[in-house]
Amino acid sequence: MDIREAIPDDAPAVRRVARRSWHETYDEIMGEEAVDKMIDEWYDVGALKQSIERPENPMFVAISADLVGFVQGGPSEDGPADAVLSRIYISPANWGDGIGTTLLERLCTALRTDGHDSVWLSVMADNDVGRAFYAKHAFEIHERRTAELAGQDVTELILVKDL
Repeated sequence: MDIREAIPDDAPAVRRVARRSWHETYDEIMGEEAVDKMIDEWYDVGALKQSIERPENPMFVAISADLVGFVQGGPSEDGPADAVLSRIYISPANWGDGIGTTLLERLCTALRTDGHDSVWLSVMADNDVGRAFYAKHAFEIHERRTAELAGQDVTELILVKDL
């Protein structure tokens, strides 16, 4: 397994991993159509390429035979911590292999190096897999709120962790 900084050419593979992971995680919560709508909106290849090129929001990818996971984060100006973990997804076929932990540790190291003290994220309250992962890595519930995603109201948890 190789962990490296993402390059713009990784964008289509990042989108594929996001789509697989989102469908596995959220189809029962939001429905397939809503998941596809979110992926189309949040993982547009052109927008992903631009996001990958922003040095203040590093993205790291895990490569096995193919790209199997990614994580991205950076400074936060509107959350309960000074950094945000904006995305972390692993191909469902690789869940439980330690890839998420390795990627999370790599991002946290980069955030600490950039002078950040804490990190926050948002996770759907019904995402049992994600919530278990974040609890394992010492994220604590800061707030519960309702958000609108793909035309649906969903309950989100805001989680925070010291770096």
